[in-house]
Amino acid sequence: MRLREHYERAFAWFLRENRVPFISVDEARRTLLPHRAALEVPGEGACQPRSLKNFDVVAYTDSGNYLVDIKGRKVSGKGKGEGRLESWVTRGDVDSLAIWESLFNGDGQESGGDEEPPGLFRGAFVFLFWLASPPPDGLFQEIFVFEDRWYAVRSVELGAYAERMKVRSPSWKTVDLRTEDFRDLSRPFFGRTPHDRRPLPTHESQDEPVAAGPPER
Repeated sequence: MRLREHYERAFAWFLRENRVPFISVDEARRTLLPHRAALEVPGEGACQPRSLKNFDVVAYTDSGNYLVDIKGRKVSGKGKGEGRLESWVTRGDVDSLAIWESLFNGDGQESGGDEEPPGLFRGAFVFLFWLASPPPDGLFQEIFVFEDRWYAVRSVELGAYAERMKVRSPSWKTVDLRTEDFRDLSRPFFGRTPHDRRPLPTHESQDEPVAAGPPER
């Protein structure tokens, strides 16, 4: 995981603060994948197969094991309200995460269904919103401060995202969710409820100044 990017650093700290075991994608590939697993996305038509896009971490939570693809988004809303919560990803992100899911589960199983076998790995997009200021009370269930920035966390499991995604830009090969679908499908990563009033975790950098965010991905 590229910890030089503040979104990834923030999420890693968030997992540690909540005592959630996790490993980076590079460690996961070495230790958990079948030997000689095919790490490519099949081509369409005459196109050649493409290398799989990496996700970021494997997180072992109380509610299951997740292959997490972190999507950092800066919320530019001014004044009151939340601003627009962007939920776009690339089609390559969706296709690659689906293949990772199958590879990690070993037998082609995908997330979903009434009964899931123990140890199943589920893909998830975790949208980490960088907020300009503390959000209104009750807007998010998971918010925290890291290196003097406010973040809010919402996650959508891969299967649910793929079912309702729509094309955003054909030329850039991006997809997203309608605002109402994102509100319906997204969840706090740890499944907290609005009644959870634990103190918000904070982290203040001792030696690293706040820098402008990297290009979103």
